[in-house]
Amino acid sequence: MCRVVDLKQAVLAKNDSAAHALRAELGARGTTVVNLLSSPGSGKTALLERELGLARERGVPVAALTADLATENDATRLARSGVPVKQVLTDGLCHLEAHMLGRHLDGWMPEDTRLLFVENVGNLVCPASYDLGESLRVVLASVTEGEDKPLKYPTAFGLAQLVVVTKTDIAQAVEFDEAAFRAHVQQVNPGVEVVLTSARRGEGLGILLERALAVGAGGAAHVPVMSRRHHTHEGDHHRAEGHGQDHGHTHAHGAAHDHGAAHDHGHAAGHAHDHGPGHHHAPGNGQGPGRGRGDEHGPGHEHGPGSRSTHPHSGVVPTR
Repeated sequence: MCRVVDLKQAVLAKNDSAAHALRAELGARGTTVVNLLSSPGSGKTALLERELGLARERGVPVAALTADLATENDATRLARSGVPVKQVLTDGLCHLEAHMLGRHLDGWMPEDTRLLFVENVGNLVCPASYDLGESLRVVLASVTEGEDKPLKYPTAFGLAQLVVVTKTDIAQAVEFDEAAFRAHVQQVNPGVEVVLTSARRGEGLGILLERALAVGAGGAAHVPVMSRRHHTHEGDHHRAEGHGQDHGHTHAHGAAHDHGAAHDHGHAAGHAHDHGPGHHHAPGNGQGPGRGRGDEHGPGHEHGPGSRSTHPHSGVVPTR
């Protein structure tokens, strides 16, 4: 048990360190990272394609990196927006990690990129535990997924800085209860903004872009209550160089973290590290989105040193 816990903590600590370095590096060049999480089929690719196109029309330098277990379908779709797009194939890994993201950005992302949208692997479990060096974490859910989604995935929704509801054009047909959904979101993440969107009809189009630009310009991002519950270790809280603000993005795994095997992975309260420009925290808080308690991984999912966290497969999809 202790050995497993130690290995998991080492993996998470290594990721936190890489995320801190990446956030500082990208922040220094004026790039804000937006991490998009959702279940498969939520419609995040369709919405992101519209947002990227809008950014291009407005002259905002943006780029997008999308991760999937297989195929380059999403990158092909996003490339229709005309912005730089890159596909990362995780070869079975259910999430991106900070060092993976940094490696794939090296030599690819244009120097003047103001916003980098990262479309994480379609999964509301594993990605919620890994900081990618983002300054804005967005969780999306379609109206077809059920109003209790936030309660079923409290870590993902509880650490979101913005919640986006997609496919509202069919909300009436599927009898989506907006009030119930909002109540459940507030139950796990009080005060977080919930935005309604429809990529097909254009409802809510541009809000995601505006929120990302605001954070990049130094605006205050929402600080989830879940992240405030965890205390940072002395000496782990870094100060974002040149910004005069503490950006302690704490990822803390709780004792109930289950990997589908017959053992539990208890984790200490977390490792604090920096957020990039615009990520503000309440006074005395020093903690941002983090790993919460009780998120579960499916059978056989392991994050020890032997986990496949380095994958050479990636493709740059030419813009049209």
